[in-house]
Amino acid sequence: MRINKFISETGFCSRREADKLVESGQVTINGEKAVLGSQAEEGDDVRVNGRRLHERKQQHVYIALNKPVGVTSTTERHIKENIVDFVGHSERIFPIGRLDKDSEGLILLTSDGDIVNKILRSEGRHEKEYVVTVNRPITESFIRGMSSGVKILGEMTLPCTVTRMSERTFRIILTEGKNRQIRRMCSAFGYEVRKLQRIRIMNIRLGSQRTGTWRDLSSEEKAELGRLLDYKLT
Repeated sequence: MRINKFISETGFCSRREADKLVESGQVTINGEKAVLGSQAEEGDDVRVNGRRLHERKQQHVYIALNKPVGVTSTTERHIKENIVDFVGHSERIFPIGRLDKDSEGLILLTSDGDIVNKILRSEGRHEKEYVVTVNRPITESFIRGMSSGVKILGEMTLPCTVTRMSERTFRIILTEGKNRQIRRMCSAFGYEVRKLQRIRIMNIRLGSQRTGTWRDLSSEEKAELGRLLDYKLT
């Protein structure tokens, strides 16, 4: 299998992060420096910075965290308040996608590198739902404009579902994930986001889970997530 897949299946990191390790010359296969696209097989001596990686003998971890404001969605341990140290899981896990430091709510973490790409692939059009509070009253023109697409970062966002909940709060369902997308969309209409909470990723819902806590996905959630992704969660 490709070296990035081999590394991700050990639970060391995601495929994307594995590619970065390979590109920077930190990976060897049987003593030879790996390159992007290198192949590794069961029994090969694969090392990252001299540390040998071993095949997983147990099931992967899939958890849902209600991330508080101030925690950064990164595996880089030198960054203060990084999400890995915040969770403090005994397994090596990494977040699936990102949630801004100044945003809160649902984020998934896993030891399964393959599922990361399955969920993040833009062509999958996987739904993510948010509740957003802004700094001034919401108008009908704002709802229509946000729903039909907004030009940010040089291109139009995809049409999405936007529902007014109260004078300054709305619900939005996206099927893409551009950098700080909701904040940029609101800014295009002269609004400033005061609170942003993600409450759903595909079939996984935040519900009444308390801020700062995490839980393992239920067997039912994993089964439905696997069905939606056409992927077997192990």
